[in-house]
Amino acid sequence: REAPIPKMLAPCLLRRVVLTVPLVFVVALLLVDPVRPDQEAGTAIPAESRPCVDCHAFEFMQRALQDLKKTAYNLDTR
Repeated sequence: REAPIPKMLAPCLLRRVVLTVPLVFVVALLLVDPVRPDQEAGTAIPAESRPCVDCHAFEFMQRALQDLKKTAYNLDTR
């Protein structure tokens, strides 16, 4: 049979946990390098070589229209 935890030990353990958890978070935040705004995630592609969002949307719509035309042609030939 397990020995019960003494009544005075439980509040002491709870207080220790309540104080230790925030301390661990503060230490972790101090050890982590902050992300600078000049850093980008992944590989950096120059803005001149990246197509704009509108260009992506236009290309997507062109491909969708071509797919619809192919589907319509296939249905007509059947």
